[in-house]
Parts: sequence; C-alpha cells; structure tokens
Amino acid sequence: MPANSKYLTKSPLQQFAKISAGIVGGYAISALLHMILALWIPMHHEVLITSFFTTFIVWCALLIVPYLFDNGWKVWGVYLITIILLYLLFQIANANNPFV
Repeated sequence: MPANSKYLTKSPLQQFAKISAGIVGGYAISALLHMILALWIPMHHEVLITSFFTTFIVWCALLIVPYLFDNGWKVWGVYLITIILLYLLFQIANANNPFV
C-alpha cells in the first residue's frame, strides 16, 4: 500500500535537509558520543572495540529521527547544537584526561 501523499515532503530542499541531517549529523553525533565514552570510561580499549558496532546502531537511530520533524532545517539546528555541546564535552574531558 503506497504512502498517503499528504504526509510526504514536497520540497526538494526539505528532503535534502532531512537526508543530510540524518547522514552527516547523525554520524557526527554518534562518533562524538563514543569518543566521549572512550575518555570517561577507564577501560577505553573495550569501549573502542564495541564502539564499532554501537556507533552504527546509534547512527541508524539518528538517521530516522529527522523524518519525525516537519522542517528539515530545524533538525539541522537541533543536530548542530547537539554536536557543539558534545564537542565541548569532549574537549573538557580530553583536557582533564590523565592519560594524555
């Protein structure tokens, strides 16, 4: 059964914003999240090994989230704010890391 056309996004710019936010923004968020976990958890070797699998799982979940929003540019805003916050947390954790 095909999707109801009133629920589909008509604008190609909105479609591009949602797809690019899911692919690029979702990967950046999942990678930064696992980089922070590797710094915070004492056994960072185990985190790095399992992060190959869990990064993909988190990325797939974050790839679906933009389609829950009506506006793709709002998703980019939310993702960019999340990326900036995670990057700041990573810098703070990396500065306080005794192993560096």
